[in-house]
Amino acid sequence: MEVSSVQQLCEHLISCAIQRCRMSDHLCRLSVLLKYSPSSDPTLVRISVSDTGVGSCLEEFQCLKYAVDPASAEKWDGVLSLTTTNITDDEIYQYHLNLKENVPTRSLTKLPSSSKNGATFSGTEMNLSIFGSVDALLMKLTHFLGKTVILKIPNVVIELAVECGDIPGSRCEKIVPAKECSVLSSAASNIERLKSGLKEYVFKHGNSSSDICHSCFSDGVHLKVGSGVACCTESHRNSGQKMEAVIIINEVSNPTTPSCFRACDAKTEVLYFKDFSPCSISQSALNGLTSIDWKNYGLSLRSIADQDGYIFLEWENLPANTHVDLVLHCYHKEVMLPSTLHKTRLERTITRKAVKLALNDLKDRNTGALLSSHAIKICSYAPDLARTIAGLVLSSNDSLFQGECLSLLGLQPQEIGGRIVEDCINEKIISAIEINDRKPQTKREAAPFLFEDDFNLEPYVDDDEYKGKEVFSALDL
Repeated sequence: MEVSSVQQLCEHLISCAIQRCRMSDHLCRLSVLLKYSPSSDPTLVRISVSDTGVGSCLEEFQCLKYAVDPASAEKWDGVLSLTTTNITDDEIYQYHLNLKENVPTRSLTKLPSSSKNGATFSGTEMNLSIFGSVDALLMKLTHFLGKTVILKIPNVVIELAVECGDIPGSRCEKIVPAKECSVLSSAASNIERLKSGLKEYVFKHGNSSSDICHSCFSDGVHLKVGSGVACCTESHRNSGQKMEAVIIINEVSNPTTPSCFRACDAKTEVLYFKDFSPCSISQSALNGLTSIDWKNYGLSLRSIADQDGYIFLEWENLPANTHVDLVLHCYHKEVMLPSTLHKTRLERTITRKAVKLALNDLKDRNTGALLSSHAIKICSYAPDLARTIAGLVLSSNDSLFQGECLSLLGLQPQEIGGRIVEDCINEKIISAIEINDRKPQTKREAAPFLFEDDFNLEPYVDDDEYKGKEVFSALDL
């Protein structure tokens, strides 16, 4: 793996630390500390990435290369200090790794080890020092770790802190405190954790705030949430790849602050994770997204934009003050370090399947959500048809016929005033359209009757014959 900035290197080191924590059977802490000296010119920044997971495997660094970016303002000698020990080791091992060394055999230097004196623990700490902008690095790592928190990785707490090294005993400011990684039940599945994490991400408008935005989300707020999981069959070439997808539709009534406007943006950032680490979405997964017929869910994809490696879906027809959030997580059943991950051509297929399952799940759980473009068109004709049918019922001189119709609607004769009959019929027509629209196109059957009993309705065609035919066609009547 080749990195061209300290930011990319730190993200890779964090990803490796996450895997080591996942391999452990105990509660682990992953800490990232930036310690800077503002009096130095340029600013000296010391970076530490440490974890209490299983000890580091040196193979993690064998394929790691650092390519100098001439345009970067970062000044780094390419040396990474590594301290590690496994729970079964009697010693703590130390190494220097020169990532600018072209000869792999010369890049790693073993330093004298120290005894653990009978103590039982494991962990890894990686350190490097650069001359550069602490603010720029801090902003990018905050964004990276803020996304990682979405996963709510079991038994792992994560923190990001910054400290001014010029003042002895200065306060260490925790940018991403460990408490944000709220602990769910140990029985919670990965997809349940992902749903919980994305909800919290939405409540905070992404990384733009540290607490829930009470201007947009009052107590008992309802988000429309759907999730889906797709799997690859295990074989000698595939270690059991899974794709999880969670989609949330959020409707904000009255945005009040600049950060709230993100919640009403017509663009959706695709939050993508690979084996429990944020990363750029793969081309095969992106192809899976673009192959979905979004119009079947009432969405129209205008464009796909790439902004500094982050992918955004832009919609054409989102209602005002509505936002769509989407997260994808691709991982293997078996815990593997980033350098040993297997590539697969099946990612497009499982991406498409997982997202469609999430869309269907959201649709099933929320009446009227994600109706297809055709269903929306038919629903627009329902009020006229309901008004016509209500007029026929109410204008009839046959009291027995009128009574049976009201009974089928669940109404009493004393309730026939105003628009009650018309509204009731309109509600039943739309309900029947929605029920039929929730079924896959290949499995759609005749929609249920508008009323509970098997009652044959003869379609009434008024002056607007086209509308009547469209509605009854949609209802399969």
